Amino acid sequence: MATSHPLIAQERMGIDENGNTTMAEYAEEIHIGNNVWIACNVVVLGGVHIGNNVVLGAGSVVTKDIPDNHLAFGDPCRPVRPITEADSKKHLILEEDLKHFGYNIK
Repeated sequence: MATSHPLIAQERMGIDENGNTTMAEYAEEIHIGNNVWIACNVVVLGGVHIGNNVVLGAGSVVTKDIPDNHLAFGDPCRPVRPITEADSKKHLILEEDLKHFGYNIK
């Protein structure tokens, strides 16, 4: 969930029974698919759906949905391109580590 607040000041600010200032907030759901990589300093706004196998670049501000299997980045964040087999780095996995990825890598 991502919290937000009303834009109209009278709806946002209130005073409780003890005279303390209160703030009105509400939350919108965020849907994040499976196997998503979210790099550092990414902001995801409420109501956004991030698909499966997505990679979000560092510093992105996600304001709209991102489809499955895409590399996306920017401010605002946009799908840049699909992730394909051409992006594979499996040749860099050490032989002794392959057993840990065997279920996942063909």
